[in-house]
Amino acid sequence: MSINKSITFPCIKVKQPIGDFYIGSIKAKDLCEITKVDVRRLKSEERGFESYLGIQRPLNEKRVTEIAKYVDTVDACFPTAVILAVPGVCAKFNAKVNELTLSPYENKNDKEKIDYDEMASVLDGQHRIEGLRNSNSLDGFEINVSLFIDIDIADQAYIFSTVNLAQTKVNKSLVYDLFDLAKKRSPQKTCHNIAVALDKTKDSPFYMRIKRLGVSTEGRFNETITQATIVESLLKYIAKDPISDRNDLIKNRKIDLATTEELKIFIFRNMFLKEKDLEITDVIWNYFDAVKLRWPKSWDFEGRGQILNKTNGFKALMRFLRNVYLYITIPGGVPTTKEFLEVLKKIKIDDLDFSTDEFKPGSSGEGKLYSKLKELSGI
Repeated sequence: MSINKSITFPCIKVKQPIGDFYIGSIKAKDLCEITKVDVRRLKSEERGFESYLGIQRPLNEKRVTEIAKYVDTVDACFPTAVILAVPGVCAKFNAKVNELTLSPYENKNDKEKIDYDEMASVLDGQHRIEGLRNSNSLDGFEINVSLFIDIDIADQAYIFSTVNLAQTKVNKSLVYDLFDLAKKRSPQKTCHNIAVALDKTKDSPFYMRIKRLGVSTEGRFNETITQATIVESLLKYIAKDPISDRNDLIKNRKIDLATTEELKIFIFRNMFLKEKDLEITDVIWNYFDAVKLRWPKSWDFEGRGQILNKTNGFKALMRFLRNVYLYITIPGGVPTTKEFLEVLKKIKIDDLDFSTDEFKPGSSGEGKLYSKLKELSGI
């Protein structure tokens, strides 16, 4: 990088007990450039404050891909600041106009040199930066940053620890519930609406059984499945890339119907694109109504030790749904409870035999139950 290159952006000074720092707005492209070396450093031995803490912080490539895809959506937003540490020799603040200038540094006497792409180290926000770097939509995208100038390694470690300990992961069920407020259609909103309908409608096999916000609802005592579990299991039959679908629908772009081959995997794809959400709801309702009739004691079991009406049982049944659905009908059809039940009756598993001893908690138990359902049904 050229030693003569520099960057100037609007900033304000903030005073807090840890000391002064700066809050600014920087172009995403510039942010990616001045933090380039920090990403490389993550893969080397020179890990700065990370070595001080004795931690490893490798990039999660899946998360980077998801963020890059999110950056390309029509309403992408990063409201929280990326936190940077900058050497004092690289920073100059102009209080009269509230601007901060970052410049490379070179001292030929002591041979110290800080290139343009070495000026900032990332204390928090590495995945956002790498996601931006891998996106196609940097033009017009600005990022708010918090910059600590000449902060020592111990304080860098403290800030990193504090930020990561203080962050609380948002419950997925709450996130999906917020899609209720969306004005435009999306796979996520449709799946949320289906989950709500199944939970609120009397006579539904899921009536008052779903943890809408991911936690138990006051006054209910038989909630065994979270909204997130239902939504994510259903999304797999509607869209390969729900985020892209949502973006296209917001922009009123036409989405092509699925091919015959695609419908073997995404069985509800064309029903969703044709806005036949009620028919999708009927399929789920009828299927689980048949499950309830086939194994009534397991379905209504409220204690521990049984999995049919809990997360792993539900996921296994949802995986099996595609097999049963395509056996009974073609994509777009709505099999009756009776048609589903005729298939389930072939499965010789006695009521209350869905025990955690037989089907262990976790993905292994889910996989075993799914394989058992396929094998005993003969489809």
